Amino acid sequence: MTEDQIRKILEEHKAGGLTSEAALQRLESLPFEDLGFANVDHHRSLRQGFPEVIFGAGKTVEQVARIVESMYKHDHNILITRASLSQYERVKQIAQEAEFHERGRAIAIMKDRKIVGRGTVMVISAGTSDMPVAEEAVVTLRVMGNQVDSLYDVGVSGIHRLLDRRERVTKARVVIVVAGMEGALPSVVGGLVPVPVIAVPTSIGYGASFNGLAALLSMLNSCASNVTVVNIDNGYGAAVVASLINRQ
Repeated sequence: MTEDQIRKILEEHKAGGLTSEAALQRLESLPFEDLGFANVDHHRSLRQGFPEVIFGAGKTVEQVARIVESMYKHDHNILITRASLSQYERVKQIAQEAEFHERGRAIAIMKDRKIVGRGTVMVISAGTSDMPVAEEAVVTLRVMGNQVDSLYDVGVSGIHRLLDRRERVTKARVVIVVAGMEGALPSVVGGLVPVPVIAVPTSIGYGASFNGLAALLSMLNSCASNVTVVNIDNGYGAAVVASLINRQ
């Protein structure tokens, strides 16, 4: 439940258009709702400015459906990350407006498309193989009310591809850079822009990349002081931090 929804309930009650019992009924699911297998945090929007996000991996189709049903009665966007097609098909029965972003492995239910970010968040990927993580970030950013620009396959092995779009990159208020292999791209981007750069290592690469550990360590050792790092393959986490920065 959002701050505006609660404010509206209180104003209706104050004006006499809503009884105490009716107001309590609307608020009965706060601050969380116990579904037996999950406690849905309906207060998340009040504390952090955006609702709880459902992590689809490891959950059954019906578990995801029950959580969506619990959240859908409130007027905010719903995001399911690491989702499957079977989960989407079930969610579609609950919310016809649900969209499946296959490349980003995410389901989005957009009830509010208002832009709340102050500028554009740019998402850059080093290679095409990094795009699933980058697309997870893009979907998350849009659900959280950001203007988004994306630029893919511009890694350091052909750095001219990035430099040719430098003007676009420098217009961003926050930049997310997704890279696997040796993870060098965030340092390059960090040296080009005067804004926060959020680096996302991916598990893409050959044996010595250790499923993204090499890229993670490289990014943590970046010489660009405006670069910070999130966990391996965590496009969602990068987008949340970028959203918070972009709201300030």
